[in-house]
Amino acid sequence: MGNFTSAGLSSSACTQYVQDVVSHNCVVIFSKTTCPYCKMAKNVFNEIGATYKVVELDEHNDGRRMQEALAQITGARTVPRVFINGNCIGGGSDTKQLHQQGKLLPLIEQCSPCCAPTSNSEGSGSGQFESSTK
Repeated sequence: MGNFTSAGLSSSACTQYVQDVVSHNCVVIFSKTTCPYCKMAKNVFNEIGATYKVVELDEHNDGRRMQEALAQITGARTVPRVFINGNCIGGGSDTKQLHQQGKLLPLIEQCSPCCAPTSNSEGSGSGQFESSTK
């Protein structure tokens, strides 16, 4: 338990995997299934109807090494690690705060064309998010 000698990706391969996932998806959440902050981040994206890619580290054979790679890339080891358009925006609280400030959707709308989920429907709706009651 806890040793890194089991078969799987090397540290550099984990780092490359993380970078590949982030570069090929507009929104990526590196998550753990039991983490309440991870659920918070996913709920924010569900609420605004954004498409996102989730990598559940606790269900991945190399999840522990990927979390170490994320720590090296972002400077933080905690989950979730949320990326938009290749940039880490932080964790669950950061994601929720950006949403409440009205800054999250504009970040998603800046995604490169290859990553934008449905460019013709982006920005539909009122564009105002005032549902911060609960």
